Amino acid sequence: MRIVHVVPSYLPAVRHGGPIFAIHGLCRALAARGHQVEVFTTNVDGPNNSPVPLGTGVELDGVQIRYFPSYILRRLYWSPPLARALRASVTNCSVMHLHSVFLWPTWAAAGIARTAHIPYVISPRGMLVKDLIKRKSRAIKMAWIELVEKTNLKGASAIHVTSLIEATEIRRFGWSLPQISMVPNGVEDIEAYDRDKVSADVRAIGADQPLILSLGRISWKKGLDRLLRAIARTDVGKLAIVGPDDEKLTPQLERLACELKLTDRVRFLPRTVLGADKEYLFRSAKVFVLPSYSENFANSILEAMQRGVPVVLTPEVGAAEIVQECGGGLVVSGDPEPLGTAISRLIADPSFARAMGAAGQKHILEHYTWNQMAALMEGLYEMVQRGD
Repeated sequence: MRIVHVVPSYLPAVRHGGPIFAIHGLCRALAARGHQVEVFTTNVDGPNNSPVPLGTGVELDGVQIRYFPSYILRRLYWSPPLARALRASVTNCSVMHLHSVFLWPTWAAAGIARTAHIPYVISPRGMLVKDLIKRKSRAIKMAWIELVEKTNLKGASAIHVTSLIEATEIRRFGWSLPQISMVPNGVEDIEAYDRDKVSADVRAIGADQPLILSLGRISWKKGLDRLLRAIARTDVGKLAIVGPDDEKLTPQLERLACELKLTDRVRFLPRTVLGADKEYLFRSAKVFVLPSYSENFANSILEAMQRGVPVVLTPEVGAAEIVQECGGGLVVSGDPEPLGTAISRLIADPSFARAMGAAGQKHILEHYTWNQMAALMEGLYEMVQRGD
């Protein structure tokens, strides 16, 4: 099967972000299962351009990637060369998989697929949430939905979501849509790491024990403000908030920590951590916490459980259903009192925390490998090819 993925940006080697890593994990697993997997994307890397060859194929883990420039309207990833190349190469395409909404590559690719009578699947990747749209660029996004996105979604052969929460959010729009199919994200194999390569700032965080870890993008939607308020209601543990801060929220969170008299119990590390640094943090953590206001999946929850770390998260996180199924952590309200109580319980009772960590680890290793997720996606592709 020849599967073409269209992704606005695709830099899995350097970019810390759940969707990009998840898309590459899926593509790599599909290639390993014998499929011809190609990715059409841009060279946009935030405000810069990634130093990649343009137009020609670049192979990464068995996946053929073609990068194209975006000279103007970069926030939309506008790239006519991408559309021209995609239009010229779809003849033998079995299915197209489009990742994102509100961005130009999905619009262009959906139109090309419909014209060529090629079935396509759209993954909104958590971007179709009414409350998020209301909070940011509401008028523009609602106009885009009416003029563009509804046509793209209605013309798809299927909508792919990673959790029941994401499916519920999409249905709130009240549209008449094709089948919504759930295929969660998988986890990467854990690689051995060299302790000598752990950065000094990460070592300093690991020395703070017992460590409560929040690892991921530092974003308003991650609920880090309510995490700080929850920690203020406890008297155990040291909190580390780690991850890239594109929204420049760290100073605001530091001021809140100061107001809550938490400066001696909270460390901020606003940068991407990968490899040895990431593994060291997970191995140092006694509890992993994600109190998001909205999260369609949360790869970090699966990564923590994969390493035997018990988790605390809010019901608004898509992975909450997995945690509840396997008993790998506690799903609680994001209000300070229940959130703080859950964290304190795991810190105060190590045997209880270890049992939860072991249950989560067993479940993830048995059910959430990328090969298993690729097999489910393969079934979805076969279904849309048949026109079921």
